[in-house]
Amino acid sequence: MWQELRNELHPKGLEIVAVGMDAAGAEACRVYIENAKPEHPSLVDSTHEVAERFGVYNIPNGVWIDEKGIIVRPAEPANPRTERPTGRYQPIDGMPDHMNEIMGEASKIRVSVDYVDMLRDWVEKGADSEYALSPDEVVARSRPRDTSVAEGQAHFELGAHLWQAGDKDGAVEHWREVHRLDPDNFSYKRQAWSLASAGTGPFERFWQGPVPDHEDEWPYESDWLSEVRAKGAENYYPSVQP
Repeated sequence: MWQELRNELHPKGLEIVAVGMDAAGAEACRVYIENAKPEHPSLVDSTHEVAERFGVYNIPNGVWIDEKGIIVRPAEPANPRTERPTGRYQPIDGMPDHMNEIMGEASKIRVSVDYVDMLRDWVEKGADSEYALSPDEVVARSRPRDTSVAEGQAHFELGAHLWQAGDKDGAVEHWREVHRLDPDNFSYKRQAWSLASAGTGPFERFWQGPVPDHEDEWPYESDWLSEVRAKGAENYYPSVQP
């Protein structure tokens, strides 16, 4: 969907840069990038530095940067859809119950369908677009970053280093601390959950929760399905402000 939007807007000056945040490294993202066959730059950030620098707290998030390198919209839910999904999710025969439950909960997540129209307006009008924010507005809308957030990023980077070095237990220790310090940051949580469920089968990177028959080995106090149900799928993404 992003490629389709890029095809439309690139001739008018827009470039889309996709960044996959994955502590497992570039190879973990390669299959998804190659299958999508994007014509726009597609990068891999193994330490979530993009999340730290731009305030990304979930995926997909988007940041608008103008031709002068100035941020005109901070990180916010970025959705390339132009229509809301309709109907209730119907479980797929043969798919594990847990994955059907995840898909059912994900289908309830509310996404803004105005995002593409906002983006088009900005591409057409530039700084005159009503959706291009002033520097003060960008700062006001940016996610606050206090000491806990800074410490959380440090722990995440240490965990990523240990994971890539083969010390998975050491990585988990640091990532558990990240979850304590920055509990609302789903980008950190989803990363840890997806790696913890790796090796469970064809849905391993999307399982993000205790693995059947190995529930007592789950290293985290939460998982994607439990947290979304507790939070409410309708609250998973904050509303995109015009």
